[in-house]
Amino acid sequence: MAKKTVASLQTSSKRLTKAIKMVKSPKTGAYMFVESVMAPELVSDFLAKK
Repeated sequence: MAKKTVASLQTSSKRLTKAIKMVKSPKTGAYMFVESVMAPELVSDFLAKK
């Protein structure tokens, strides 16, 4: 079960995207959020990775 939130951020010269996904911790079973700021081309790879 993954939650996907993507927001576009623009700085002066680079276009960046902040992606947030919800992952289940294998140790405790609790859900936690993983955030990352990256280029828009890399978002699908980030969300597909476990």
